[in-house]
Amino acid sequence: MANLAIDAQKEMTFDAIVIGSGISGGWAAKELCEKGLKTLVLERGRDVKHIEDYPTATKNPWDFQFGGKIPLEQQQEFGARGARIQESTAHFWMKEKEQETVLEKPFQWTRGYQVGGKSLLWARQTQRWSNYDFEGPARDGYAVDWPIRYKDLAPWYSHVEKFSGISGNRDGLPQLPDGEFLKPFDLSCVERHFQKTLSANYKDRHLIHGRCAHITAPEEIHREQGRAKCLNRNLCNRGCPLGGYFSSNASTLPWAEKTGNMTLRPNSVVHSIIYDEGQGKATGVRVIDSETQQTSEYFAKIIFINASALNSNLILLNSTSSRFPNGLGNDNGLLGKYISWHNYRGHISGRSEEFQDMMSTGKNPSHSYIPRFRNVFKQETDFLRGYAVGFGSSSRAVQFSRGGIGEALKANLFDRTLGPWWVSGWMQGEVIPIETNHVRLHESLKDKYGIPQLVLSCDWTENDDKMVLDYMAQMTEMFEKAGFTDISARDSHSAPGSDIHEMGGVRMGLDPETSLLNKWNQLHSCKNVFVTDGACMTSTATQNPSLTYMAFTARAANFAVEELKKGTFD
Repeated sequence: MANLAIDAQKEMTFDAIVIGSGISGGWAAKELCEKGLKTLVLERGRDVKHIEDYPTATKNPWDFQFGGKIPLEQQQEFGARGARIQESTAHFWMKEKEQETVLEKPFQWTRGYQVGGKSLLWARQTQRWSNYDFEGPARDGYAVDWPIRYKDLAPWYSHVEKFSGISGNRDGLPQLPDGEFLKPFDLSCVERHFQKTLSANYKDRHLIHGRCAHITAPEEIHREQGRAKCLNRNLCNRGCPLGGYFSSNASTLPWAEKTGNMTLRPNSVVHSIIYDEGQGKATGVRVIDSETQQTSEYFAKIIFINASALNSNLILLNSTSSRFPNGLGNDNGLLGKYISWHNYRGHISGRSEEFQDMMSTGKNPSHSYIPRFRNVFKQETDFLRGYAVGFGSSSRAVQFSRGGIGEALKANLFDRTLGPWWVSGWMQGEVIPIETNHVRLHESLKDKYGIPQLVLSCDWTENDDKMVLDYMAQMTEMFEKAGFTDISARDSHSAPGSDIHEMGGVRMGLDPETSLLNKWNQLHSCKNVFVTDGACMTSTATQNPSLTYMAFTARAANFAVEELKKGTFD
């Protein structure tokens, strides 16, 4: 019997365990497996295999029963976001009953529980941070200083960009460093016009191609992954059978699998990290099978937590022991605090009366982008940090009247003209982390797996409100200088989290008294546990965060393997 027990534990033992298979989890799996580690990847959702599990990828609009919408009763299953979910992607969104939470204040928490996570649903925008972003907390004293700077992450940005395939221009802007780019998509005539008016009227404002994770000119590394050129179908969130855009399913997970070192276990809800007080380190992970409700334990020398920011907080908070009664690594009581996100509340729209002799053909899976221009080089406003702006122009729509009866109606339907160009912009503002914005475990309520429900207690601050007002004023001025008409700037007053960019709670820092992770994304007080998803973020900057998660993960994985070779985690 003793031998059987030993054999059983060997089957449950790996070199590394990765919790989560989304953008950062996929990168952890790829890097660790590629370096020879036998790696277990745990995903709480169902399995999704590239190509074969994209049921709507090639459907036509008329193939959907309700014109792409889902019935009202199904919308309710997805909560507040339900009305915006399409039939073509509903199978990739999480229903509310899968993981109940307690909202102390309104919060929009978007989850995608399947192999690949939200890498199947992301907007694919990829911008590097600059030193202005990493130095932000030290400059104004809000949040703690980052333990790294741009030079520490720059080679890892290049590493993940080359493999993922990022399209863009080398724009030479200090606040948005250039990367390893494939050729960009085209700007429309209206976008080029707006680009010229910004250059003519401002020294600090630039409209550029939105850098995005799409393969526009495949290189050998992409062909080795079995991925092909993006065909601009703009059906990305259905799953791309071409692998034209980056996802864990199309890229990092198959790469990890072909090494022979990856074991992928879907339907695995992580309950907690197992901490051995005698050894002074984490030894494994406790898992609940979502189909059978059976609990099992897996063991490894190093553990990467990439469950998405809020779930990574939940797992650590629920990982209690005599050594860590308040959660693994939580000696300073800061675990779950300083949660942050991006501010998308500001919107603007208008139209262009010019270019009536032009229209666009085809589609563009990206858009143009105005990098942060507020408070970059010095403090110049009554709010801290700043915002970036997404900008798009829509093709001239065909206009006609449905009025009249009989012959008059027929004449109106066939009397078609092209309408104006419509333009729109949306802000992506930096939300300053504050201690009162936090998550914690509920004292008594548990989810269907017996795990404490997560309490979300986050709200906007006066700094966010001021930033929205500035965005609306500045964008209105820029639209007016461009000659746009019917300008409408507005504050959506959306709930925190509506942008899908939750961050923080397990922040990095130099001092164990004020942070949870060191410069290598290790827990200060449990060095064989790494957190490299959004939970690790000390501040949010204004860039889309996924590229930075990928770079952090590749950097930390390389460090972990080198330490493992030295015997550090024995």
